[in-house]
Amino acid sequence: MALKKKPTTGMKDILPKEMEIRNYVMNMIRETYGTFGFSSIETPCVEHIENLCSKQGGENEKLIFKILKRGEKLKLETAREEMDLVDGGLRYDLTVPLSRYYANHANELPVPFKALQMGNVWRADRPQRGRFRQFMQCDIDILGEPTYLAEIELILATTTLLGKLDFHDFTIRVNDRKILKAMAQYSGFAPETFDTVFIILDKMDKIGMDGVAQELEKEGFAQESIKKYLDLFQKITHDVEGVRTCKEILQEVLDGNTAEDLCTIMECVNTAKTADFKIEFDPTLVRGMSYYTGPIFEISMDEFGGSVGGGGRYDEMIGKFTGNDTCACGFSIGFERIVMLLLERGYTVPSQAGKKAYLIEKNMPKEKLLTILNQAEEERKQGIQVNLSIMKKNKKFQKEQLVKEGYEEITEFFKDRME
Repeated sequence: MALKKKPTTGMKDILPKEMEIRNYVMNMIRETYGTFGFSSIETPCVEHIENLCSKQGGENEKLIFKILKRGEKLKLETAREEMDLVDGGLRYDLTVPLSRYYANHANELPVPFKALQMGNVWRADRPQRGRFRQFMQCDIDILGEPTYLAEIELILATTTLLGKLDFHDFTIRVNDRKILKAMAQYSGFAPETFDTVFIILDKMDKIGMDGVAQELEKEGFAQESIKKYLDLFQKITHDVEGVRTCKEILQEVLDGNTAEDLCTIMECVNTAKTADFKIEFDPTLVRGMSYYTGPIFEISMDEFGGSVGGGGRYDEMIGKFTGNDTCACGFSIGFERIVMLLLERGYTVPSQAGKKAYLIEKNMPKEKLLTILNQAEEERKQGIQVNLSIMKKNKKFQKEQLVKEGYEEITEFFKDRME
């Protein structure tokens, strides 16, 4: 069987230029989120299959890379269903592992606990631009904070990071799952049909108002409910006043504090922000994960043509592990999409240290080579990056390659003379 040099479908090799940007972004993430008080943690890439299939991950549960039992535990001849063969899987996000982690270590952690987690996740998805089957995810979460301070800090930390990475004019779209449910209830949809309604509503930006109406009709919903529902979206603006309009219209089915809290989040973020972006109320924002219980948010970037991150409050997930609900809220940035956009821009990692290349003539005598090595070491002590290479026959091409790699100064060393 011939060996294959290309990665498997949906995976990719990472070249040095991209790796440099990835490392820079990861360092900027740690540095920026650290100033907001987030502590780095790590969880295993493999999780118990029961946790991954707990109906918390929405459509992602259909995309799990499952792991067969090993050794004597794998009994193919007596297996009747998939669960007889499988006991683990690769994590499809970082939120389910974080919930298990917190349930396991809560007594050792402060309250509230501000967690930063970066790591690869896996989904058996259809690869496309900015989407792979293995990809880096970066999450910040605040556990044990019941107030809107958690949402405010998560949004400010994330937007501060994006500003430092030279992203501007993006939009943070916000909504609340309670407002979503209140709008559906007000319009006459039965609670057991809400998920179907929201799946269709989530397509609004792709199929428009008429497309949503047609799909709701196909599902057999009453014309009166559909009209009442879609009329709401015509009345609601995308600012704080839009949230207050919801509060007024939905007062019989919506707790007024829900709307006021969302207004507070928007107003505080708008006043305290350090980056250049807009925050908008979007009543069509759904977010696919079924575990969200309150405010939800998403980063929209015209440069990408879609979302490059999102999150929200999930106050009930940790309780499924412990039996006691724990307030939780998180925000995930689309690490791979951010890196892709930086690469497409031709982004250069800012560096205070210089980059020098030493080209050494072949068969350099040992004494002279030691002098060169000592010189390189002295420059490295000053924070300069020094790359040593033996001269090639095509020295012109070699120099051109070094310049492309960002080496600002190239020094040549010959046996008969030293520069």
